[in-house]
Amino acid sequence: MRPLAQPHQSPVATKVIAFDVFGTVVDWHGSIVRELETLYPSIDGHAFANAWRAGYQPAMARVRSGEMPWTRIDDLHRLILDDILPKFGMDHLDEPERQHLNRAWHRLSPWADSVEGLQRLKRRYTICTLSNGNIGLLTNMAKNAGLPWDCILSAEVFRAYKPDPDTYLGVARTFDLAPNQVMLVAAHQDDLDAAHACGLQTAYVERRFEFGAQHPKDVSPSPANTFHARDFNHLADQLDQV
Repeated sequence: MRPLAQPHQSPVATKVIAFDVFGTVVDWHGSIVRELETLYPSIDGHAFANAWRAGYQPAMARVRSGEMPWTRIDDLHRLILDDILPKFGMDHLDEPERQHLNRAWHRLSPWADSVEGLQRLKRRYTICTLSNGNIGLLTNMAKNAGLPWDCILSAEVFRAYKPDPDTYLGVARTFDLAPNQVMLVAAHQDDLDAAHACGLQTAYVERRFEFGAQHPKDVSPSPANTFHARDFNHLADQLDQV
């Protein structure tokens, strides 16, 4: 698919490519399901993974609204976990078991194209995370999955969760760049729309089965994005032509 260049944006100016992580770089659903199948095979891992993830936005909304103080994603994941365990008949888990399960988010596996695609993009651009995940989580994940980041940026750095403009503009400030010299890559159009509103270039990457094969996503192109790619290698192919 050809890049969807916008008149006010110049792909040539790109210096830094920032990546959403959960769902874009790593397969959170498949990874959580595999953890559940190994540790608790009697549990419906697909339902559990989606229930855990469903609590993600409401938990962050409590922080954004001021109902809760600034809270790391690790701690929000634990709050959600404690809430859903009884619903799956797992409230008997003791503290070490809960801690180990909560750290499953540190052990998420990358999509098949992620490492190779990132390595290709890294040759020409500075690549970094822009995730709501906390720094320790993202670092452990990168170590576990072999993700070759130049820099790890997170909501924890900016004390704001996406889609707060401080996160997107914070990447530009970190590298002393104009916003249009930064590109956000994500598998979520709402994330890209917020970045676009801040003047960043945007690239949508198709992750049709982010929520599992039973719940495929609509991955239709949006004309608002600078690029639309099947995967990271396809994005690298397009940028090689710029």
